[in-house]
Amino acid sequence: MSTSATPRERLLDAAGELFYRDGVNIGVDALCKAAGVSKKSMYQLFRSKDELIAESLASRGPAYQTLLHPGAEDDRAPRERILTVFERQDDIVAAGNYLGCPYVSTAVELKNPEHPGSVVARHFKQQLTDFFHRELVKAGAEDPSTLAVQLTMIFDGAAARAVVRAQPLGGIGATTAAALLDAAGIQAGELALN
Repeated sequence: MSTSATPRERLLDAAGELFYRDGVNIGVDALCKAAGVSKKSMYQLFRSKDELIAESLASRGPAYQTLLHPGAEDDRAPRERILTVFERQDDIVAAGNYLGCPYVSTAVELKNPEHPGSVVARHFKQQLTDFFHRELVKAGAEDPSTLAVQLTMIFDGAAARAVVRAQPLGGIGATTAAALLDAAGIQAGELALN
C-alpha cells in the first residue's frame, strides 16, 4: 500500500487482500489494523462492512479483468481471443497463490444473492460471459448465448479445480474450451462473414 493512499484507498486495498486470502468473515478489527485506519474512520467511509465488501470487490474487478481479457488492440480471431482467457487463467494459477476466482469465492462465502458483494460478483461474472458472447457473435456461432454460459462454466470449473487440487491447471481449461468451440464449429482464424 502506498503511504500517500487515502484511508479509503488503504481500506479498499486491505479488504481486497484480506477478503481474498482469508474470506469475507474476517473481523473489522483485523481490517482496520491492516489498513492503518480506526474503526470510527472505517464506518465514516463505509456505511457497513457489507458495503466495504462490495466496494473492495468492485475496485479490484477492472484489474482482474485486464489480467484475463485480451485488449482491444488484440486483433486475433474470436476463437483465439476466447482461448486467451483460459491461457491467462492457467498462467495465473501456475504463478502460485491462486485462491480461486474472487467473484465466485465471495458469492459462495456470502450465500446470499442479494448481498451487495454478491451483486458485484454477479456483475463481474456477467462481464466475462458478455465478453465470450461478443466474441462468439463475431465468430458466427449458432447459439452464442448458450456457448458463452458454457465457457463461463468451464472457467469457473477450472478455477474450482485449481483450488481444490492445489495444483496448476496444466491447460485443462483451454483444452476443454477448445473442444467446446470445435464442437460448435468455431475454427481458428475464422471471422463470421457478414
